[in-house]
Amino acid sequence: MTATTTDTPPPVAPKAPAAKPARARMSVARILLIVAGALVLLSAVRVLTGADQLTSAGQISASLGLAVPIGLAGLAGLWSERAGVVNIGLEGMMILGTFGAGWIGWQTSPWLGLIAGVAFGVLGGLLHAVVTVTFGVDHIVSGVAINLLALGVTQYLAKIFFNSGEAQLKGGNPKQSPPVDSIPDVTVPGLSDGLSSIAGHHWFLISDLAGIIGGLITHVSVLTIFAVVLFIATWWLLWRTPFGLRLRSCGENPIAAESLGVNVYSYKYAAVAISGGLAGLGGAFLATVPSHIYLEGQTGGRGYIGLAAMIFGNWRPGGLAMGAGLFGFSDALQLRNGGETVHALLLLLVVLLVLLALWKAYRKALFQAVASAVVAALILVWYLVTDTVPEDFVGATPYVVTLLVLSLSAQRLRMPKADGMRYRRGQGK
Repeated sequence: MTATTTDTPPPVAPKAPAAKPARARMSVARILLIVAGALVLLSAVRVLTGADQLTSAGQISASLGLAVPIGLAGLAGLWSERAGVVNIGLEGMMILGTFGAGWIGWQTSPWLGLIAGVAFGVLGGLLHAVVTVTFGVDHIVSGVAINLLALGVTQYLAKIFFNSGEAQLKGGNPKQSPPVDSIPDVTVPGLSDGLSSIAGHHWFLISDLAGIIGGLITHVSVLTIFAVVLFIATWWLLWRTPFGLRLRSCGENPIAAESLGVNVYSYKYAAVAISGGLAGLGGAFLATVPSHIYLEGQTGGRGYIGLAAMIFGNWRPGGLAMGAGLFGFSDALQLRNGGETVHALLLLLVVLLVLLALWKAYRKALFQAVASAVVAALILVWYLVTDTVPEDFVGATPYVVTLLVLSLSAQRLRMPKADGMRYRRGQGK
């Protein structure tokens, strides 16, 4: 017998699905071009409006100081959410940090106060981890509860520790601690004075650049420099080490991470504890650098603004730093200069909205382009018919900027896929 043959061809292996084109990352040259364009635009607004404080060394120095606690809060949120745990409790952990720094700082030294602030923040983070990771409580509910608990506990403890004995004699009361010694700052000798002289001429672009650099090298707190180091260290740890890869995998796909031998619970606990420590450090900064005391209500919602900065930065340290700087700049603007300088900022906002409208029109997003153009026209009318911004609105400037930035940056965001999801060991089996 002969074997029968067939003309049916063998099955073809299925083709792999076409890979989606990777989104181009921001190159260093592109980032520098954006920074240069922003500087030119800011300088032009300064010249047109006469608001010389926009780029003064004092404004930049104040912006840097106000950006640090926001940036540390955002960095805290980044650590937690990269591991898949939403941390709305950052505000409460910052409150714990302010109290710890004020309580220990006035009795010993500001350095021990900083350590105490970090430790108090870590306790808040561990509490959040126990409730969310171990018991599976909704992350938002747990975070809100920690905010309320931290506020109540610190108010109660302040009445006990600051309103009697030696603390009261040194200026303590139920709402604040006695003064804490200052933390050293750094100034580059010679260069700072030279840049200040150039900035005083109010030349286009050159004086603005001198004012910005001068603000970054004059009376810079050691803690501010440490915060910059923390941003760099976070980028390196999370994106350049095996530890960071495992931690981020817990926020993307914890079941797959577990199948590869990653102890998901341990990494989540570590991330949320680090998150609490960074938030506590942000609170300790407020109590030791700008004010030198613990003060009730000192955080002023900076934990929430830090979360907004983290979202603006697309859960990455570089974008987060830019967001924190923007919010710090707007906060310093309203605190130092009042309604007239904020009024000049309206013109900058008009230009940015016009550029956004042109970009959306180019991308065929006509509704968004028209909406941006209409808002730009309304703000321009407001700018032309007024000379200043009402004081009530001036105080809300940082929060308005927060809402505006989130609304404009919400188009290209990508949060960790398992962020906020409940995880149980072995659930993938």
